[in-house]
Amino acid sequence: MLPDKDGPGVGGGQSVPGADDPSVGLFREYLRLRTVHPEPDYDAALRFLNRIAEELELPITKIEVCPGRVVTIMTWEGTKPTLKSILLNSHTDVVPVFQEHWKYDAFSAFKDAEGNIYARGSQDMKCVTIQYIQAVRRLKAEGWKPMRTVHLMFVPDEEVGGHKGMETFVKHPEFQKLNVGFALDEGLANPGEGFTVFYGERNPWWITVHCPGRPGHGSRFVENTAAEKLRHVINSFLDFREKEKHRLNTSECFTLGDVTTVNMTMVKGGVAYNVIPAEMDVSFDLRIPPTVNLQDFERQIKQWCKEAGEDVTYEFAQKHMNQSVTSTDENDPWWSAFSATCKAMNMTLEKEIFPAATDSRFIRAVGIPAIGFSPMNRTPILLHDHNEYLNEQVFLKGIIVYEKLIPALAGVSAFPEEA
Repeated sequence: MLPDKDGPGVGGGQSVPGADDPSVGLFREYLRLRTVHPEPDYDAALRFLNRIAEELELPITKIEVCPGRVVTIMTWEGTKPTLKSILLNSHTDVVPVFQEHWKYDAFSAFKDAEGNIYARGSQDMKCVTIQYIQAVRRLKAEGWKPMRTVHLMFVPDEEVGGHKGMETFVKHPEFQKLNVGFALDEGLANPGEGFTVFYGERNPWWITVHCPGRPGHGSRFVENTAAEKLRHVINSFLDFREKEKHRLNTSECFTLGDVTTVNMTMVKGGVAYNVIPAEMDVSFDLRIPPTVNLQDFERQIKQWCKEAGEDVTYEFAQKHMNQSVTSTDENDPWWSAFSATCKAMNMTLEKEIFPAATDSRFIRAVGIPAIGFSPMNRTPILLHDHNEYLNEQVFLKGIIVYEKLIPALAGVSAFPEEA
């Protein structure tokens, strides 16, 4: 196959001789929409989703959860609509690019000779969006009907914390009306043969420590300076970081999601070379697994601040406390349906705690089980990286996976409380 820089914007229906598979064409068309922060073109995404809803003959609902931030839902009503529904969630936004580090234009969806499609969002997570859509398209074409209602939901602002997207929407009456029983959301690629599934997430804490001290002239040994306190704080956090890194590197059973990561991300303070500052600040990004007692961990932070010196304080820019995880017990009906379907396709599942943060945390926080899953194996993890790509064959196989998973989940027998 020859490299194809642009290719036609093929929709879901008619194929063009010598052109992309229709699903690949649709994927590449969606990748070209510049839904990139800091100013994502959400209007383009809404126009695209409107057209898809018409093609699929599904009703579409749009809820503006915050000004300019619209959650879009396509609903495929089940034959037993009173039962709990299945939610297929995806986000429409993507992170910024540094184009000088890319081989190709990050929004051209360039396909090389190996069938690798380069674009921001190819892994995170426009692939999953189109896989949902094309799986539903095929199931409808086969005449299959779900027992449980299936909702395809497309949310904004996941990449900037979800505050104007899923975090707000799960508290909205329109979300309650969806009557969700189980949700699928994004996962990560797996470089090996297996497929990674995520049943929980680490809690993101973003913390700034304020270190006040005595100011003075840069030529003197002033006591009790902000910098001395700052050094103590930094050492405490980074010493802990080294211990966690050691735990990860010396245990075969640990994954990144099982340990606490600590990264110093910002330092502020000072006005001139010869002036000792009256205050210095340092900020950290912490990701804490659900196995850690969060209250005890905060007590440790307080102790580090106390040891650093007088009047050292801290504040949180983000502090997630919910540690809900989704059951992966084989007796759990949702997990059983998911895992049995994957096993029937000879897929090896590798269960992990998600190392970063997705919208699944907001879904789990309101008591709904959610699995993070992107069916991409034999694929390097490139989300947020330069030259993000996904191979077209991996993408196409993912559609088949959802074509099996959607009926399995929508066919989970009614629970006693649903009768």
